[in-house]
Amino acid sequence: MLWHPNVNVHNVTPNRQKEKGMTDNSNYEGKTLLITGGTGSFGHTVTKKLLQNNVKEIRILSRDEAKQDAMRHELADHRVRFYVGDVRDIDSVRRASRDVDYVFHAAALKQVPSCEFFPMEAVRTNIVGSNNVVQACEDNGVRSLVCLSTDKAVYPVNAMGQSKAMMEKVAQSHGLNNPNASTTVSLVRYGNVMYSRGSVIPLFVNLIRQGKNLTVTNPGMTRFMMSLADSVDLVDYAFHNAKQSDLFIKKARACTISDLAQALINLFKSDVGIDVIGTRHAEKVSEALATREELSRAEDRGDYFRIAADSRDLNYDLFLNEGNVEQSEYEDYDSHNVERMDVSEVEELLLTIPEIRRDLHKAGVAPKER
Repeated sequence: MLWHPNVNVHNVTPNRQKEKGMTDNSNYEGKTLLITGGTGSFGHTVTKKLLQNNVKEIRILSRDEAKQDAMRHELADHRVRFYVGDVRDIDSVRRASRDVDYVFHAAALKQVPSCEFFPMEAVRTNIVGSNNVVQACEDNGVRSLVCLSTDKAVYPVNAMGQSKAMMEKVAQSHGLNNPNASTTVSLVRYGNVMYSRGSVIPLFVNLIRQGKNLTVTNPGMTRFMMSLADSVDLVDYAFHNAKQSDLFIKKARACTISDLAQALINLFKSDVGIDVIGTRHAEKVSEALATREELSRAEDRGDYFRIAADSRDLNYDLFLNEGNVEQSEYEDYDSHNVERMDVSEVEELLLTIPEIRRDLHKAGVAPKER
């Protein structure tokens, strides 16, 4: 296999040096920010980090007033304002984004089974809703919009992934169709966010607490692993470095689901077993963060890949009569072919998650310092 000198998908070990992060960045000082879907796991984490800066205001747009009320009491900070609304309704997005400097678009339907049974709901939120966010930001003169995507948008086999893939096209088409656009629209794409709401890790922890065996669909299934803090750093990096229609990916290691399950069993000093129940409908054995076509135009930035949008216009000759001979030199950036962690390495990564350390403390298990 030949490799382009600028991109090597096998070299994915993150740089261990601490980069400038959201907590020590003055670019947010005095600014107003909006987070759509801001009551979710990402919204909670990014809001807490932003409040450590001298921001003017953080707006949370979501449909769930109960979660908003809980978040309001948790944060107890006058700089956080809550807007009840839905990205499906462009008027509520326009209202929330008025006089806003920067927007992080995290609102989405993310559960694969739900989207399989109700695909048009995924279309309305993930595609139409995202288009509303893009349009409202442009109408209100927002400087920068970062849209959050997922590895399930790459070679999608389920409705959730397909709707997020279309969301990416909607976001990138804004700059391609509007060369003088006032809003810079960019994207980030990442894999499994560890301990995020609805992820498998809280499920495994609850089963261990109950003394029940962990259920694994396919022990050889691989997934990229990223902490919530890393996902926030990725969005922050995109915000500071994006040009119109750019896509950013943070390099990540992968592991098998069985190794993840075993690592949790080891950390909790549990004797529960692992039951294999078989691959579920619309579930992939591995996930890709980037296609070889995208990597052929990617820029390797150390801990990140920057992938510029395909800038060809509607001149069909560029699609039919011209190609890229370098694409055959690449392979997909897939959880099956990147650096894979063993059980002990997964344990080390899990111990960096505050929620895991909290759960271990509650269980009376003192984590070993590593």
